[in-house]
Amino acid sequence: MRERPSVLDGDATKLFHQPTRGFHTFPALGRVCLRLIVPRRFTMTTSNEKSYFDLHITGLGYLNRIREVKPKKGDAFLACDIAALNGPSDDVSYVRFDTRVSGSEAQHLVRRCIQAVDAEKKVMIGFRLGDLWTDTFTYSKGKRAGEQGVSLKARLLFVSWIKVDGKLVYKAEPKPTETDERDPEVPVTSDAPAAQQASAPEPSRPVADAADDAADAPALAVAESF
Repeated sequence: MRERPSVLDGDATKLFHQPTRGFHTFPALGRVCLRLIVPRRFTMTTSNEKSYFDLHITGLGYLNRIREVKPKKGDAFLACDIAALNGPSDDVSYVRFDTRVSGSEAQHLVRRCIQAVDAEKKVMIGFRLGDLWTDTFTYSKGKRAGEQGVSLKARLLFVSWIKVDGKLVYKAEPKPTETDERDPEVPVTSDAPAAQQASAPEPSRPVADAADDAADAPALAVAESF
């Protein structure tokens, strides 16, 4: 009997190259390579940041009716009326804003004016308002009793200066970053016009109209409107 050629240990590949009876060997024609494809999941994230457009009102006016409002629902808040000056200096008209004081700095400044307002002194401020909206009410007494009235409501965001009986008692310091970071091509505008701050006219304080509006506008309606 013919002995089968031995195969060294560890060289098992030679077993497939040994001719055996009844089988024919063929030359290797080539190699087939299979590429392993691993699926991957790619996710694209988009920014969900919201942009806002602010609508602000700047001006100067007399401070009135500083009060603490306690609504039925929600926390108490500080409120005040502002009789804003409008029109030419020799024929001034007034626009009344019923405001909620927002921000710790604005609240601190308005509270400092309570004593002067209660003493019926002329307290004039430079202001910036935001979130303007309207509310309707019915006059309960006076010449317009039974008529519908419109109240302009807003948030008092910033107080730029305060005058008591014509004397400047407070002026906000400009932030250095505000002017440094502005585009040089954009004109710089202050919170209140410089002409208004330096030489603002001191017309007579609107007492009658403000008193009628204060008496006719219900305090409860003011509390629940914010």
